[in-house]
Amino acid sequence: MALRAETLVEALGGVLFGDADRLIEGLAPLETAQPAQLSFLSHPKYQQQLAVSKAGCVIVGPQMQTLAQARGDCIVTDNPYLYFARATQLWKVSLPRREAPLIHPSAVIDPEATVHPSARIGALCVVEAGASIGADTVLKSRVTISENCSIGERCLLHPGVVIGADGFGFAPDNGTWVKIEQLGNVRIGNDVEIGANTCIDRGALADTVIEDGVKLDNLVQIGHNVFVGQHTAMAGCAGVAGSAHIGAHCTVGGGAVVLGHLTLADGVNISAASVATRSILKPGHYTGMFPIDDNAAWEKNAASVKQLASLRERIRALEAQVKLLAPNPSSN
Repeated sequence: MALRAETLVEALGGVLFGDADRLIEGLAPLETAQPAQLSFLSHPKYQQQLAVSKAGCVIVGPQMQTLAQARGDCIVTDNPYLYFARATQLWKVSLPRREAPLIHPSAVIDPEATVHPSARIGALCVVEAGASIGADTVLKSRVTISENCSIGERCLLHPGVVIGADGFGFAPDNGTWVKIEQLGNVRIGNDVEIGANTCIDRGALADTVIEDGVKLDNLVQIGHNVFVGQHTAMAGCAGVAGSAHIGAHCTVGGGAVVLGHLTLADGVNISAASVATRSILKPGHYTGMFPIDDNAAWEKNAASVKQLASLRERIRALEAQVKLLAPNPSSN
């Protein structure tokens, strides 16, 4: 398929500088884009790539307009990254689609489950008794929705997602473990997207709750009784331990961990590979990691870190001695 550059601007806005009849046949990154493709520049640090890009048309912000026009055709908009996202959506709905049944023949849906007539259930999915699936929600292949869990409207669950597995709860008993039955459910709001092989555990007593607009990447683990507020996003391999409460509009970077029973306020951003070991009650960007280094230097630094507590005590003792040795002005 192909779209005229002018058609794209009529649909999405922005200001076109260049050939209105230029045909756009695809979308691509700056470094690989060809003359029939559309690309974008969202950060000034990539402007060197813009200068040499072969893209037929590039989406840029106002500050990059002069450079982009010197290179060729461009669309100027206040938020190039958001514009590109809208362009991908426009492109997808314009692609030819093969009609498929709303419910794949291999899916297993319990008679006591509720599936909205507009929902799509992919191959080898399992929807257990008491579960509910909202309007226009899509379950890709091999998704499992366990008993009594609810999924809202317009959600997208990628292959291998498991909703409502038992939370990790065991009580010690003389060297053995006694299972704590997980009696809660999982409640997922509207417009939620969950990446491949992500698992959201059911609550032990209260429900695990994922609010509207949350975006979870692949291989994310959400423990039992966790609450995730509206429009929070978590990157791949993030983990949230049981009973943590995460506010709205937060971000959790890839491989980061939020320990159990902690609270993150609205608007908290956790860097990749960080570990949140305490509640964070003020919005902001937080990082907790030891900088990567060559192994020999890292071992030396790690050894020094282990000595910090004793060094602190020694410094306090020295400060006390200096204070005793210092002359007393009042004695003069």
